[in-house]
Amino acid sequence: MIRVLHVLPRIGPGGAETMAVRLMLGLDRTRFEVAAVSLFDSPGTEQEAALAEGGVPVWYLGKRRGFDPRIFRRLAGVVFRFRPHVVHTHRHVLYYLLPLLLSRRAPAAVHTVHTLPEREVGVAGRLAHRLAFLRGAVPVAIAREISEGLRRVYASTGPLIPNGIPVDTFSRSEAERVAWREREGFSAEDVLLVCVARLSPVKRHDILLEAFSRCAAAFPRARLLLAGEGELRWDILRRAEALGLGGRVSLLGVRPDVADLLAASDAFVLASSWEGNPLSVMEAMAAGLPVVCTAVGGVPELVEDGVSGLLVPPGDAESFAGAMGRLLGDRGLRERMGERAAAAAKRFDLGAMVRAYQDLYRSVLAAGGGDRPVEPEGTRCA
Repeated sequence: MIRVLHVLPRIGPGGAETMAVRLMLGLDRTRFEVAAVSLFDSPGTEQEAALAEGGVPVWYLGKRRGFDPRIFRRLAGVVFRFRPHVVHTHRHVLYYLLPLLLSRRAPAAVHTVHTLPEREVGVAGRLAHRLAFLRGAVPVAIAREISEGLRRVYASTGPLIPNGIPVDTFSRSEAERVAWREREGFSAEDVLLVCVARLSPVKRHDILLEAFSRCAAAFPRARLLLAGEGELRWDILRRAEALGLGGRVSLLGVRPDVADLLAASDAFVLASSWEGNPLSVMEAMAAGLPVVCTAVGGVPELVEDGVSGLLVPPGDAESFAGAMGRLLGDRGLRERMGERAAAAAKRFDLGAMVRAYQDLYRSVLAAGGGDRPVEPEGTRCA
């Protein structure tokens, strides 16, 4: 039995966290034992509930904001207790694993890079990552653009394992689509543009609002639905009001019914400044939606411009408005692109992603690795 410990900043609703949770739950439990570490305390999310239901234990380390030196020992304590053969890190947590990687009997380490390496961590973090990769930690890219970034930033290479999603769970019947609209107060004539993303600067909701404001008068039945939470919520509300869009833009918060929301919508929009291999785009395509996205990161590897969606340059509200207008004004185009998007989404197979990581865990163990007992302190397991 191979023991795998996943380490994340927190187990929240973001794309990296959702991918990690799906991977943990998908591992073959006859061959793998899995547990998770959240550096921060429990935010009480759907992802945490899924891990609890799936029997995956989670340690919470009670991290403070900013650099917290207590986490080095607390993480070592979890390693002492669980004794993983492989530690799998996500986002910016690899720094706290570095002392273990420098020890003589370090566990094997895998680190998934979920965004462009230049954007993942700051200068100190990049130095720590470079040292970790030199000590044998295996970086995993989720898109070709990220693979190129690993070579550019770290002169390092690793396997490319694209994200996967449970594709079949995003299909809905027409009756379910109509029922969701009625329940949420939208009519069959409304044309719903949906964005599922954290309300943070990188997602550029300001571009979405500006682009939508240029289309709104020409398409009076168009509505913009923004699902997600974040620090820019009130800024987005104020900007929508200033643009005269108060009754046309809905902030939905974090939704447990994302699959229903996507299936009931007419197109997906995302104006990010950068991305890795965004689950939200994959899920929208699986739901049969055409997409309007910025051509950043791994997005062009998912969306074929002019076939399954429309790609525009980042930071260009005029181009984004033009692409929005094309879809809003042509139902036939929306339907054709949506059908092609659903067909293309078949390749986003969650099972293939899980199998690739299982193979990777076995291969890194073949190169050696173990665990080092360290006296545990200050951890909490749920």
